[in-house]
Order: sequence, then C-alpha cells, then structure tokens
Amino acid sequence: MGSSELRFADTQSVADFRTFTARARANDDGSMRLVAVGRVAAAYVRTLGPTVLGEPLPTVLGLRTMALGSDADVDVTVSLGSVLDRLARMPAGDVVFPVPTVTVTEPWAGILPPRTGWSYVGDVPCAVLDRAATDGIGNVARSLPDRAGAPVVSSARTAVWGRPLDGVAGSVPAGAAFGAFSLGFLVPEASATVHVNGRWSRVSTARGHILVRAAAIL
Repeated sequence: MGSSELRFADTQSVADFRTFTARARANDDGSMRLVAVGRVAAAYVRTLGPTVLGEPLPTVLGLRTMALGSDADVDVTVSLGSVLDRLARMPAGDVVFPVPTVTVTEPWAGILPPRTGWSYVGDVPCAVLDRAATDGIGNVARSLPDRAGAPVVSSARTAVWGRPLDGVAGSVPAGAAFGAFSLGFLVPEASATVHVNGRWSRVSTARGHILVRAAAIL
C-alpha cells in the first residue's frame, strides 16, 4: 500500500539496510515487514520462532530503522530475497529503493510489538549477550543427534532459547541474545537497554532493536 519506492536520506542508510537484510536472510531465508511513515522506515525480520504447531518457543524479531529523504507511506511484507534483489539492481550512489510489488503472508508479521507503553527495566552488557548467544548456539548443536527429527529439534531449541537470560531483568528469553548476535546488533564495550511491555521484551543497542514475544502458555 502507499508509496512504490523509498528515498533514503543518504547512501550510508542504503548500505545499512543492505547489511541488515543480508544478515537476516543468512539467518532465516524468510520475509521482511517494511513499514514507512513520514521520513522513517522500519524493517522487521524474524530471527527465531515456532516452526511446528504448539512449539513453546518465543518469537524473536529484529528491527532496524532508517532515515528517509522524503515522506513515504509503505506497509508491506515481502521476501528477503526480493529486497536484496532490488538493492543489488540499484546503481552505485543511488538512494531510491523500489519497493517489491509481490507480497507474502507470514503469521509473525501480523502481530507487531506496540510502539508505546514500554517500561525500562535495566541494562545488560553486550558482552553478556554475545556469550549467551555463542554458548546457546553450541548447546543446541551438541544436543542434536544426527538426522534429528522436527520434535527433537524443537525441544532442543526451546530448552536453550526459551529460558530466561541469567542476570537480565524482565525475564528476557535467551533467544534475544541470539537475535542480537545474528543481526550484528551487539556493540563491543557497550550495553543494551531492556524494556518490557506485557508479553513483549525489547533489547536495544545503537545498531537496532530485538523484540521478543513470549510463547503462549497452553
């Protein structure tokens, strides 16, 4: 809906958008919900979430916001591949991004986090999140036998990424650390802020936001 293109504020914003999209696709070749209002574009991707019905795994989204050089009105969900294809076709130095016209349907994209009502609960060093992510990736890998079926994979992922991060206020699932790590949001020698809003948690750094929706209790 709305605009058929986004005019970014500068070439650095285009480069940041390209890097974010490439990292998201390397993690999960899925989709992006792209929302632009006025002169701000927000790109949401999923880094972790349920893959089988009833899997008690939190939904972990990555959010990157970028400045635009002119007003826009966009709200579409498109494949990451189509976004990267459009970016690759842009001439060097160009800041006009043609929004993909073919949309997709993703369950996670229909429930975005609230924009207001967040409560600050504390900070967490990026080094702590980095360690939680790398340890978690190793734990998942070690717990999976060769040719593991979907139920085994689901159980291993939930056990590691669904548990709360040690020493982090707000009962933030460890999946938030994986999301921040995989999207390159962790800043060396810096800390992330933690906010909560109902079932949602938000871990933010200067590079982006990780938004976690706790799994429903069945």
